[in-house]
Amino acid sequence: MQKHLRKTLLTVLGWFLVVAGVAALVLPGPGLLLLLAGLVVLSQEYEWAERRVEPVKDKAFEVAKAGVSTMPRILMSGLGALCVIAVGVVWWLNDIEIPEVGPLGPELPFGGWATGSGIVLSGFVALGLLIYSVKRWRPEAKAERKGS
Repeated sequence: MQKHLRKTLLTVLGWFLVVAGVAALVLPGPGLLLLLAGLVVLSQEYEWAERRVEPVKDKAFEVAKAGVSTMPRILMSGLGALCVIAVGVVWWLNDIEIPEVGPLGPELPFGGWATGSGIVLSGFVALGLLIYSVKRWRPEAKAERKGS
């Protein structure tokens, strides 16, 4: 029974990360990294996923390195992450009401702390990944730029 439960949980988590990664390819977020994380989780149980980990990993790392190769890219990525956090705060404020003043935020669909906190968390994840990418790949990206 334990084996079936483990396989089910890994499969659900893996597919959740894969779907989130595919969505983040077109939405703000680290799409390839989420896709890679999903494939890594699925590779614990499925051979087909294990075969796809390395190519996706290579592409994700290549894109991450390109994203920190110049200061304007780093600054724009950081600004984008801060904008996502600001949007999350606005969505969060939609749920707060002050007597005699009314709601702090505008009328937004699915407004409130649940949606807002998810958006804010996404922004902080993006900032964290940007910082990691700068520390991990920036020196290598700079060296490649100077060499070419």
